[in-house]
Amino acid sequence: MLGGATFAMVTAEMLPTAVLPQMSVGLAVSESRTGLLVSLWAAVVVVASFPLVRLTAGRDRRGVLAVALAVLAASSAVTALAPAYGLAVGARLVGAAAVGLLWATANAHVADLVPDRLLARSVAVVLGGATFGMVLGTPLASLVARVLGWRAAFAGLAVLTLVVALLVRGVVARAAPGATAVDGPDDGAPGSAPTAPRPGPWPMIVVTALVGVLLVGHYGAYTYITRIVEVPAAALPGGVSTLLLVFGLASAAGVVLAGRFGARTAPFLAAKAAGTAAALAGLATVSAHPVWGVAVVVVWGVASGALPPLAQTLILRLGGPARRATAGALIPVVLNGGIALGAALASFVVAGGGVVALPVPAAVLVAATAAALAAGARVWSRPAAARQPETSGARAARRAAGSPPRA
Repeated sequence: MLGGATFAMVTAEMLPTAVLPQMSVGLAVSESRTGLLVSLWAAVVVVASFPLVRLTAGRDRRGVLAVALAVLAASSAVTALAPAYGLAVGARLVGAAAVGLLWATANAHVADLVPDRLLARSVAVVLGGATFGMVLGTPLASLVARVLGWRAAFAGLAVLTLVVALLVRGVVARAAPGATAVDGPDDGAPGSAPTAPRPGPWPMIVVTALVGVLLVGHYGAYTYITRIVEVPAAALPGGVSTLLLVFGLASAAGVVLAGRFGARTAPFLAAKAAGTAAALAGLATVSAHPVWGVAVVVVWGVASGALPPLAQTLILRLGGPARRATAGALIPVVLNGGIALGAALASFVVAGGGVVALPVPAAVLVAATAAALAAGARVWSRPAAARQPETSGARAARRAAGSPPRA
């Protein structure tokens, strides 16, 4: 059911791109101003996620998810009824804030519900809904807009999101008591029982930063995918639309593969980052032959499709139960930040050298992060207890027992 929530979230985010001409005419604004509804959405998610997570800390996450989905449904409904652009913008900003909270809460709740060995598979299942939002939700909304109008597309999404909210509240399991920990120092509190030392936040922060840089390169190129693949797409029935569908299906395959990696998340994240870099470099040569162009797009889709679930799994794993809320909030922030910054930087590259100048710098940026992820994969794959420094008390106990020094 959380997969249904991510389907609604991604469809809501990308819906203006699917109904761009009709919505622009309906609101009497230029297409560029309508396109701003997507970039503003990403910016609000980045800004609002952490404050909203703090505001809802300690509450039943099922209730938080249901309420946030209801707010998202209301946002879509108001957008459908908006008589002017200003009201549509306001409704979208509220919906974006709700989605920032939804992503963070869903990520943390999944990690609370499942054992660590199933975390990668569970994250992949939830993100499968987001992938289908890109592959099916956006094209379906475009079809509805052409037949019934853009307002009907937003109204239909509002109804769907409200249904998902009710199902999440009634179907999704509640985390076991004590599964959720509060962020902040908790070692050595007066009157508390001794606890094992937590791993520091730096591995989680470093991985998050690297993933952010990686996404800048990937989404920078993806922003101009329709222009980059024009030549090979011309040889296919349906042209660019068909090749975009191929990319979406390949991305879905990447999500499925990511769910099978289990505890080997860190090395496979590095491998998929390297695969994405190779595919981005290959985009510079997609015009050589249609078959080669399609092959490059498929590799790009599979490799990049695996990146979000692998990255989310590793960030949640490194955060651990004590920093689960923080880790959950970092994920939508880094994802949307990568989208926004990648698109902005890519526009400068394209303005200076055209679309042909984009694949190589994007590939270099992603390759550099792949190398850094590979360098840290061995450390990040070790159990948390092995990553954290040994306390003086534990060291004294080990010496008293005659145990050998810990590696």
